[in-house]
Amino acid sequence: MTDSVKAEAANTEFETILYQTPAPRVARIVVNKPEKRNAQSYRMLYELNQAFDRAAQDKGVSVIVVAAAGPDFSSGHDLRDPDRMKAFEDFDTVGTWAGFEDPGVEGRWVIEKEMYLGLSERWRNIPKPTIAQVQGRCFAGGMQLIWPCDLIIAADDASFRINAMELGVACAEFFHEPWELGTRKAKEILFTGDVFSAQEAHRLGMVNQVVPAADLETYTLSLAARIAEKQLFALRLAKEVVNAAEDRQGRRDTLLLGFAYHHLSHAYNQENFGMAADPTILKKYGKRPG
Repeated sequence: MTDSVKAEAANTEFETILYQTPAPRVARIVVNKPEKRNAQSYRMLYELNQAFDRAAQDKGVSVIVVAAAGPDFSSGHDLRDPDRMKAFEDFDTVGTWAGFEDPGVEGRWVIEKEMYLGLSERWRNIPKPTIAQVQGRCFAGGMQLIWPCDLIIAADDASFRINAMELGVACAEFFHEPWELGTRKAKEILFTGDVFSAQEAHRLGMVNQVVPAADLETYTLSLAARIAEKQLFALRLAKEVVNAAEDRQGRRDTLLLGFAYHHLSHAYNQENFGMAADPTILKKYGKRPG
């Protein structure tokens, strides 16, 4: 993201993101914590949600681009963020779950049901086309921002990683791997936690196009502008029917099952090791982003 574009139309009401209108009928939401490799704090997630709402409700916007400042798209969740409970004081929740302050598995379940599963699924169903513009590393929780988008355009330097297994956890909160990668590759990526390239993601169908890093911003904006020329109602219907096709094949059911197994893993680790992750696995792999 160039300095000129980062400065363009920045909205000061947000602390962690920028909201821009770089072309007619196109809104761009830029994750803007490059000094932390755009690790997702709770504030960032809710500010993203507010920006999505703004773009969704703006009759002058037909396409939403999700981008990130700096060399990396996202290093995942900000595991050092101390203010997760404060998010519920500063922002309206998107679901009806409560009891965020409850101890143990119940509190963890409802927090992640709201913040991770709830927000990502909500973004998937925004009734306008969305495009993720991805450069550098997009690891772990970063996938929960790009997978809800309709299209993913990746720079040729982009790489992806799902490292839940290195925490002793079966999968992440937003379980989309079989739908993004196919079942056999999903198992390989989950079992190993290996990094995979933009080119591999394109081959598997997770990424729509891979472009030179220097052209990423221009290419994505050009694509967004071309889509924005279409009738918005027809775009909305096309998106909804394709999403429905996935859901009729069981996507929603496996999404919820993956979320449940994610928390079963946490509960198992808590019971056996006194913490939500397996310390023997953590010691072996060390602290990694995600």
